[in-house]
Amino acid sequence: MTWRIEADHLTRVLPATVPVTLVRDVSLTVGEREFIAITGPSGSGKSSLLYLLGLLDRPTSGTLRIDGRDTSTLDDRALARLRLEMLGFVFQFHFLLPEFTILRNVELPMRKAGRLSAAAMHDRAAALLEELGLAGHLDKRPDQLSGGQRQRVAVARALANDPHVVLADEPTGSLDSKNSEQVFQILRGLVHKGGKTVVAVTHDMEFAARADRRLHLVDGTVMSDERAAASPA
Repeated sequence: MTWRIEADHLTRVLPATVPVTLVRDVSLTVGEREFIAITGPSGSGKSSLLYLLGLLDRPTSGTLRIDGRDTSTLDDRALARLRLEMLGFVFQFHFLLPEFTILRNVELPMRKAGRLSAAAMHDRAAALLEELGLAGHLDKRPDQLSGGQRQRVAVARALANDPHVVLADEPTGSLDSKNSEQVFQILRGLVHKGGKTVVAVTHDMEFAARADRRLHLVDGTVMSDERAAASPA
């Protein structure tokens, strides 16, 4: 199996008068085409671990490799480039730019990457949105869409640069049950039809139970790492 993410003894300590350990000595590997749910009680370090894996934060100690590349040797500029090209992010609150159309929101990561022409970026953004059922809404702004539609735009934006790994932080946390199921099926489809890896933090135990693999954290430590019975080893 190709390892998309390899973490070796990752620890993140928040400096303070009394230092707070957010992530404690976590070692794990994430392979291609895996659908992983990270669970745990509030304050257990779920999001902190996700941010480390997604290069949004640096570990206090330990090493992290993305597609075999040791990220400890990279400066901030190189980390940003690796994050832009290899990773996509979906958050609980979509963080779409309200002044832009949803088409433009999806184009923004491609503009930052600078690999495609304006016409190609437009076509790719439109195709992604159409695949997610938003063909009739390309020129609307985020405030003209429902919560579920906005989250689908956020998924399209995460896919803009065709990343190997999509990291999602409570992607269904602000949605009703119908839209939660829709977003779950989209994320699952990215793995089983699109060949991507998805790592999602969630409080939704039904969501977690249907992932291929579940990591459970307590106090920043991985307490269990279990695969679904039907999931390939």
